Amino acid sequence: MSSDCSRRGFLKSGALLTMLGAWPGFAQGIPGAALASAAHRPRKAARIRGAFFYPPADVVLSGNCEDSWAAHQWFTWPGNQFKPEEQQASFLTALERIGRGLNLELALDDAPIYTDAAIAAFAEEMQSNPPDALLLFNFWNSFSAKILPILDAFPGPVILYHPLGASHQLPPERFRTDPRIQYIHSIEHFEALENGLRAVHARTLMAQSRVLRVSGKIDQEQDDVEPFFKTAVHAVPASHFNDLYDSLEEDDVLREAAAAFRAGAQNTIDLSDQSFMDAARAHAAVKELMRRQEADAITIECLFLKHRKPCLSFATNNGALVPCGCENDLNATLSLMLGTSLFDRPGFQHNPEFDTVENHYFASHCTCTPHLHGMDQPPATYDFRPFFHQMPKTPALDVQWPPDEPVTLFKYQADGPLLHAWEGRVLSSPQCPPTGGCATRVLVEMRGVEDICTIYPGPHPTLFCGHFAKRVKTFAKLSQMEIRTNA
Repeated sequence: MSSDCSRRGFLKSGALLTMLGAWPGFAQGIPGAALASAAHRPRKAARIRGAFFYPPADVVLSGNCEDSWAAHQWFTWPGNQFKPEEQQASFLTALERIGRGLNLELALDDAPIYTDAAIAAFAEEMQSNPPDALLLFNFWNSFSAKILPILDAFPGPVILYHPLGASHQLPPERFRTDPRIQYIHSIEHFEALENGLRAVHARTLMAQSRVLRVSGKIDQEQDDVEPFFKTAVHAVPASHFNDLYDSLEEDDVLREAAAAFRAGAQNTIDLSDQSFMDAARAHAAVKELMRRQEADAITIECLFLKHRKPCLSFATNNGALVPCGCENDLNATLSLMLGTSLFDRPGFQHNPEFDTVENHYFASHCTCTPHLHGMDQPPATYDFRPFFHQMPKTPALDVQWPPDEPVTLFKYQADGPLLHAWEGRVLSSPQCPPTGGCATRVLVEMRGVEDICTIYPGPHPTLFCGHFAKRVKTFAKLSQMEIRTNA
């Protein structure tokens, strides 16, 4: 323990009680506040500047709309029955709903833009005070070309919504093909709109987050920055974790936490009471180390920690959307972080395997959370069994994934940068034996993949419940990244 926090003081502090108050969370639900380890580090919201483009009806009827149809008082597509003011109100309501809980500041003009002068002023603002992203709603066919100066003035990501029936013949080529524009030409496609907003939200969070790496290969603290997302990476020697763990005395607080945590399982297979006490100490050590280092995520070189392995702590934290990656794997931890922000779901970091006879994907590892759909949803059933590869027998979760559950295989690779997003459905959680692997095992059928081995994303990808490949595809476009997907 550091000199400013004695062993006795830490054990009697409210900090330990708060952290362990979240421990029996698989059955009862984990309070989010108790796990917000870096909540005291404020994050700046992404500023999204936006506007609606259409002329009011009285402007058209007076012949003052600045387009080629003005002399005829002509309502070009979408026509005089589209009611753009009502549509604007509908989209603003949807934006308010979608934006709840996202790290975004939506700055949209109240009044629609419909003059060349107003468009020029908007474009000038984009140059002098560029936002993090643009959100444009084009409700008027002849205004498509008028928006181009805004796109010329702003080089960043653009979400451009163009309602179906507000274009004529083919959509504008630049809208469709510009590599940094998410072009939504559809009927009230609020899901696509959410995909774009969540992409900006996730990219902003990644740039302001801090990953803690615990390594047995260094003897002093080190700082680095992930090159693409600009995520801060701080590394500490494994002794920081080991010494903190060893300083924790077994007392009633830890004993009660371990017992409560154990109560949620259907079965406990070949594990001692002491192993759950060891897991409770590991959880307390993980949370305290993250608190001291102001970390939003952590990855530990964990395979040879013996009784100190944090498998259950990582499963608990991941379930509460606090990303924890195994084996000091930075790519895997960044994947968990990005997926958590994009999908608002916990991910399952795993080792990939392939059934080459049936063409199925097989994922297995030891840190799966039962809260596959998030903390506000009921958990999947699970057992406790020993970690598969090393003595002593430390607890790990055997989570039974529901059959037919839609899933997305997801991974970020820094050496690209490259994203993987493959959608499929759960077939089963095979028993061991006859399968091997690790504590949680899930068999997946991927959609439209002829040779399952061709989707191999490298070590330690993540599996998320839900169909999210289109959202990843949107993120890749707005971030101008390469992607491999079946979306």
